[in-house]
Amino acid sequence: MEAISTLPVTAVFVALFALCQIPITMTVGLYRAKTGIQFLDGGDQTLLKRLRAHANFTETVPMNLLAMAAAELAGAPEMLLWGGGFVLLTGRLMHYATLVTSGFGTGRALGMLLTLAPLLVFPAYVLLTIAGVTL
Repeated sequence: MEAISTLPVTAVFVALFALCQIPITMTVGLYRAKTGIQFLDGGDQTLLKRLRAHANFTETVPMNLLAMAAAELAGAPEMLLWGGGFVLLTGRLMHYATLVTSGFGTGRALGMLLTLAPLLVFPAYVLLTIAGVTL
């Protein structure tokens, strides 16, 4: 329990995103089993959407969580950490839902903006703290 007390907010979001990763990965695997497409997308647009949604989640979440952990270690206020974490979670879910359904739209774009916001804020907090800027 002591290790979690070092990064309590980040630990919660690591757990939440790990749990989100399971159904996102399963939608790809189950669709592959249903269609018999074992490699790449086989030209199937539904599989392609699911693959990209899974890949985008996997590409963006880890760096966000690392940036969040760095910000928490640098002493970021809990409000910033919780807010950034929920913004990221909302963005990822919005992006995923839009991408696997229609593939395009406001939800996808807004989801990416909500994903990139914490990826800007957390490292900025760390760098400003290192530079001695009082926030």
